Amino acid sequence: MNALGGRGAKLTRILTVWAALAIALVVPIAAAAASPLLAWRDPVYIAAGFAGIAALGLQLVQPLLAGGYLPGFSAYRGRRLHRWIGAVLVLAVVIHVAGLWLTSPPDVVDALQFASPTPFSNWGVIAMWAVFAVALLALLRRRLRISPRVWRIGHLTLALVIVLGSIVHAVLIEGTMETLSKVALCALVLVGTAKVVADLWGRAKRSASP
Repeated sequence: MNALGGRGAKLTRILTVWAALAIALVVPIAAAAASPLLAWRDPVYIAAGFAGIAALGLQLVQPLLAGGYLPGFSAYRGRRLHRWIGAVLVLAVVIHVAGLWLTSPPDVVDALQFASPTPFSNWGVIAMWAVFAVALLALLRRRLRISPRVWRIGHLTLALVIVLGSIVHAVLIEGTMETLSKVALCALVLVGTAKVVADLWGRAKRSASP
């Protein structure tokens, strides 16, 4: 009887975690899809915008996978999926930037040169380069024989730059994302990342101590 109760509680916890994650990811997208600002917008511009929203949402999934907080995934499978999600994140950023460039090349050129009059562009560009840098670091990790300690420091530092840059970028934009769902998603990304970074640093210090 106790075993059945334990399995029921475990199943309830698993369903609760996944349902909460689904809500956190779907609500901002659904709210953005209902935005009146999408009227008369070019499909390429809309696709670019939603690619950016997807990229922000993936940044909530990434720390949860890296920290092993998503039930149903072992630490090994969580890390493997973390790498695949990272590749999807790079693709989402490329679609986001390419779509904006097709819509308005001068604005993208200004942003890449940090000459844009809109401050949110600078934060987006910083986050973009950090995404590319962390992907390149992951690809070259074995070839360059990067030590675990250097890898951990570099990866976590770039992850923080990506998250902080993306959050400031999103918050400063007054666009199709609904305000409350956007702020909630940004807060979850920030808290999730901070929790995982703190846990990983704690584990590293404990393993390094004699």
